Amino acid sequence: MAAILSCHHSASPANPSKFISPSIPTNRTRFSISHKQFGTRSSSPLPIKCQIQNRQQKGKSFSIKECAISIALAVGLVTGVPALEWSSNAYAANPVLPDLSVLISGPPIKDPGALLRYALPINNKAIREVQKPLEDITESLKVAGVKALDSVERNLRQASRALKQGKALIVSGLAESKKDHGVELLGKLEAGMDELQQIVEDRNRDGVAEKQKELLQYVGGVEEDMVDGFPYEVPEEYQSMPLLKGRATVDMKVKVKDNPSLTDCVFRIVLDGYNAPVTAGNFVDLVERHFYDGMEIQRADGFVVQTGDPEGPAEGFIDPSTEKTRTIPLEITVEGEKLPFYGSTLEELGLYKAQTKLPFNAFGTMAMARDEFENNSASSQIFWLLKESELTPSNSNILDGRYAVFGYVTQNEDFLADLKVGDVIESIQVVSGLENLANPSYKIAG
Repeated sequence: MAAILSCHHSASPANPSKFISPSIPTNRTRFSISHKQFGTRSSSPLPIKCQIQNRQQKGKSFSIKECAISIALAVGLVTGVPALEWSSNAYAANPVLPDLSVLISGPPIKDPGALLRYALPINNKAIREVQKPLEDITESLKVAGVKALDSVERNLRQASRALKQGKALIVSGLAESKKDHGVELLGKLEAGMDELQQIVEDRNRDGVAEKQKELLQYVGGVEEDMVDGFPYEVPEEYQSMPLLKGRATVDMKVKVKDNPSLTDCVFRIVLDGYNAPVTAGNFVDLVERHFYDGMEIQRADGFVVQTGDPEGPAEGFIDPSTEKTRTIPLEITVEGEKLPFYGSTLEELGLYKAQTKLPFNAFGTMAMARDEFENNSASSQIFWLLKESELTPSNSNILDGRYAVFGYVTQNEDFLADLKVGDVIESIQVVSGLENLANPSYKIAG
């Protein structure tokens, strides 16, 4: 069992308007992802809880008209409007805006846990048929009152049937070295489904979401046990760099200043080295160097939260062994490809319809900042995206395929919207997966 991490709130906020909405249509959403340059599973069944008082709910629904206004604002945000006072390289390359009908064509998967599950390098239809109806419980719970339980029961019945019929195929898909652990998780999954059935029969609506989360963690664990080693060779020119060959989980503790409602918070972040080994490896290596410890949040405008710009003239991490800024290539993996593309945006490659394995869908999507005109200029500056993902669906937004996503905030992500410039990252610590880091430079003297 992992420790329960918390976000601590003091008394009710004196000014509720200080809570920043993740929605795009607001005068706070200046899309500048850089301080000096642009931009840029945990297996624990216990959530990292937030201890809060009078917490306000974030988010709202939008009419079609509001969506259109939001998109128009987004266009202005990414085309370098002078009034935003960006530095010369502090905005995105001007993309061609897709048709409005494409941008609002439908809601993408925006749950970070689901995105991470689908991003695993596996191809086992049987486990996916268990996963999907369990995820659909979230939609079922949007129905008011106990009526939702009828839909939940149908979802559960479908998942249970899929598990019973496909169990042999699921077990056969487990990596040999992980088979015992995977079978153990399947047993817990079956028992948990029985427990959820009892919750439904007891008409205990409030107990459903927590049990669903537990079941999906078991599913995710089974799916990770299907991955047998690292699935490909990183290109030779990057093989000596720090590489995350798998996944890692980090906890980022932030001290919040001058906020009457929030004092500190711990964010859990899952880093995906399967789809971004160079990018995630670079970050984990910097974490182990304590590079981010004590660093302030440097941008927080309601659209992104960003940090990673060190003091002094350097815009990234100076490698002591070379006394030069360490940079990494743009790294993007798309569906249907065995390894990432390096050094080019999908637009430059002509892959306009390619779907990224790690899309900018979730509130708290984590990515690398870089110089607008240099794809391979990322170093240490990172950002988390705050947005309503329905307005910019995967594959049709202004960021997918242009900036390297390498992880998601999986717990306490809503509190990112409460961070502001000057809040301090007290520490970032790797809590699991450090053994997946190859070529760690932090172990080299100097």
